[in-house]
Formats: sequence, structure tokens, C-alpha cells
Amino acid sequence: MDSKLQIISGRFHGRKLFLPRDARPTQNRARAALFNMLAAGFFDTDAAFTVWDAFAGSGAFGIECLSRYPNSKAIFTDVAPESIKTVRKNLALLNVGTVAITEQVDAITAVKKYGVVADLIFVDAPYDLADMGYAFVRALTKRVRTGAIVIWEQEASNAKDAPYGWLVLRDKTYGRARFMFLQRVGE
Repeated sequence: MDSKLQIISGRFHGRKLFLPRDARPTQNRARAALFNMLAAGFFDTDAAFTVWDAFAGSGAFGIECLSRYPNSKAIFTDVAPESIKTVRKNLALLNVGTVAITEQVDAITAVKKYGVVADLIFVDAPYDLADMGYAFVRALTKRVRTGAIVIWEQEASNAKDAPYGWLVLRDKTYGRARFMFLQRVGE
């Protein structure tokens, strides 16, 4: 495996992950910063929770949660068969498939099924499809519980603002990636 993508912290610290062909993974440094922000106190990582890696790619974000937080479960969705195959390969490598669900499905279609059970949702739609990320977050607005957290990665030069119904907790740019931490607020 010649991937430079690896688990940053937790029980799988330093383990390298497989990448699907043509992947654009969130860089290790940016992912570390995201998890530092997550630990800042607006999300209880000590409690049991479910993370949904909606546009999974390699599954790095959800797998990082499984590595760091023993009470977490993960859902991985991606429309690309190669991505789902890669996620399953990475889960098997770390022997954590029992606390994970993988499904090859369009993320927006999966909102009805997984939006209601996810506490933390990572959104990293393809940069060249910026409207897809926005449509996904907008669809979540009607499905997730109040208090759910979304981490939305977008290309900084083409970023959209959060739709109505979301509180922006953090908004940070790392290189060409913009990360918005959103929390669902009640109507």
C-alpha cells in the first residue's frame, strides 16, 4: 500500500488506509484540525453516537471516529462501487466491520434512512459538484434531530453558505478546503 492517508489518533493510530482510484481525501493535517475542533466541546464524544460518512470515499473520517471514540458506530455511503469496496477493505484491515454499515447509495437518497439516526455527519461531496453538498445539507434539515452536528467540507473558492435551520459553530479554511461545523437548530 503506497497511500499517505493514515489514521491520526486512537487505537489505530498510524495505520495506513487504502484509497479508491481518483480519490481526493481530506489531508491528514486538515483531518487532525477537524478532530481538534470537534473536541472543543460542542459535541460529546464520550457518549455513544453514530457518525455518518455520507460521501465516504476511503471512509477515513468515519474510521477515524471508530479509532478515537470507542462508543461510536459508523455508517458509510457512497455512490461509487469502488469507494464502497475500499471502505469495506479498510474496515476489514482494522477488524471493525461489526460497528459499521456500508451501503452503495446516493447520499441524498439515503437521507431518509440515515439522517434520523446520525448524530455526527461528515459531508464531503465532490468539489466539482458543489450544489450536491448544499442539496444534501438542505435535505438533512428536514430529517435530522435538533442538535445533530454536520461537518461540511467544500472547495473554498466555490463554497456555499449553510441553508436555513443550521447554526454555524465554526467556519475554517485549510488550503483549498473550507470546513463548516453546523448544528441543527429547532424551528
